[in-house]
Amino acid sequence: MSGKKKVQGRVLSQQKIAPGIYDLWMETELAKEAGAGQFIGIYPEDGAHLLPRPISICEVDKERGALRVVYRIVGAGTAWFATWKPKQKVDILGVLGNGYPVREILENYTGKENKKEEPGGREIVLLGGGIGIPPMLELAKELSAQGTEPVIVAGYRDQNLFLADDLAKYGRVLTATEDGSAGVKGNVLDVLSKEGIRPALIMACGPMPMLRAVKAFAAKEGVLAYISLEERMACGVGACLGCVCKTTRKDPHSHVKNARICTEGPVFEAGEVEI
Repeated sequence: MSGKKKVQGRVLSQQKIAPGIYDLWMETELAKEAGAGQFIGIYPEDGAHLLPRPISICEVDKERGALRVVYRIVGAGTAWFATWKPKQKVDILGVLGNGYPVREILENYTGKENKKEEPGGREIVLLGGGIGIPPMLELAKELSAQGTEPVIVAGYRDQNLFLADDLAKYGRVLTATEDGSAGVKGNVLDVLSKEGIRPALIMACGPMPMLRAVKAFAAKEGVLAYISLEERMACGVGACLGCVCKTTRKDPHSHVKNARICTEGPVFEAGEVEI
């Protein structure tokens, strides 16, 4: 992770893409450093809220020097963001967190050989649930750029399938909805079962119950899994200690089995964290 810094960006575009969910592109020098699974802190303009709001990176456009975030309104800060128009100046802290180790993953992935030997093969599988879907877009994009087409399973509340078309540019997209209005009725793991998908490895982001289920599934199947625990972040900069989680290894500095999700994570190997 490169050093974080506070910079000023500029809104390029913003649109509402689902109830309470907004798609925001910003011009910022941070784009040249950003990668899949990382996040930025965006400061509310009103000055009443001192800490930035941590929001995951959805897509990176290094040529334009732009970052895309897709966020849900959950409080006063994000409600303020939703009012922003093009050319609005924005204070941003970034780039934050450690993302998905795409290069390491591809170096160790043997799925292409497995596909030749086993009926149905094995796949790199991306699992995104709710507002954990946006980080899957940049991840899928980076994997695609390396010649790997992942299976992307996105879990929604209902038929508002935000980002599904964008994801389809970089992999095979399957969907689950809680109410059964689109795709498989149920969750992302139900999709794997119904479609007979056999993961070689999993990368996931979503609400904590989903991540616990993914961790258990990966352990049962003997599959390596990377999970992003960003749901539990508060300040996003390591100041509040509200995102500390238990780990299986001792921290070399504190000598306790703890890690701050916003600084040591948010992406961890599933077997390394207790959730």
